Amino acid sequence: MRKTDKQLKEIAENPKNVKFADLAKLCAHYFGEPRNKGTSHHVYKTPWQGDPRVNIQKSKDGKAKPYQVRQVLAAIRRMEDEDNG
Repeated sequence: MRKTDKQLKEIAENPKNVKFADLAKLCAHYFGEPRNKGTSHHVYKTPWQGDPRVNIQKSKDGKAKPYQVRQVLAAIRRMEDEDNG
């Protein structure tokens, strides 16, 4: 099992306890570097039309926000589905 696959499984099992830095690394792996690093939001571009971005933000405790974790997981699944086509 690849390291990213293992991370995805762990994150999907517990989206409320994900370190922001781990989610940011995962997003960078799938979507490339974020567009704006100078703010609290990290915005990643996705390859499809419509709402072509993934937006994540660190909560006060250093964790990723759970609803954003679920959005990232959905975007990654969509990318994988489109690639497998």
